Amino acid sequence: MTARPNEYGQPVGRPLPGWTAVPAPARDTLEGSFCRLEPLDADRHTDDLYAAFALATDGSDWTYMPVGPFDGQADYRAHLTAAARADDTLEYAVVDLRTGKAVGTFALMRQDPSNGVVEVGSVAFSPLLKRTPVSTEAQFLLMSYVFDGLGHRRYEWKCDSLNAPSRKAALRLGFTFEGIFRQAVVYKGRSRDTAWYSVIDAEWPRVGTALRQWLSPDNFEAEGRQKRSLSDIRAAGGERGH
Repeated sequence: MTARPNEYGQPVGRPLPGWTAVPAPARDTLEGSFCRLEPLDADRHTDDLYAAFALATDGSDWTYMPVGPFDGQADYRAHLTAAARADDTLEYAVVDLRTGKAVGTFALMRQDPSNGVVEVGSVAFSPLLKRTPVSTEAQFLLMSYVFDGLGHRRYEWKCDSLNAPSRKAALRLGFTFEGIFRQAVVYKGRSRDTAWYSVIDAEWPRVGTALRQWLSPDNFEAEGRQKRSLSDIRAAGGERGH
């Protein structure tokens, strides 16, 4: 951050004249080309989501989550019901437009409208969603909503420092690694060091442009295989690849 001296000769951050709190996330539906993000509704989404997660061969998808694995559909439905009603998070179901089925969930959490900061978390993507254009577009839709729709200054991603797939996903999407908070959380009877990542508003134009280019229909073969990776697109634009 660029510093400047105040009247006492002390370095301070750049001024933000006219800054006001941003709107808090609302229960809006977000439409894309591959998917739709719907505010989570246990009545509408439980059957699809439970079936999608049941395709996993084991419970490893829940290792780094504070919840799960679940003892049957009723247990999972109770979790979704509580998540949808939480006051401090806005949980979304990711609906694949090809099938009309919900295939994963994630949330906007730790909302701080007065400072223009929000975190994406509770990312639970089923085998039907992982490593697909749908998963990338889902993340892009939420990022675009936060920056372009609501005017936030900072978008955070945090995960267990040992969760290599989550850390790789954050970098692929364009987040910047900020460091490790040691012994930050206790969950499932164990200690967690938390890895912090962020995108800020000054970075969003290039991050968003790269994601839009990757998601363009022109970037996919007829069978759905990508022509250029996100890192290739960033490199071609003179940006740092991940």
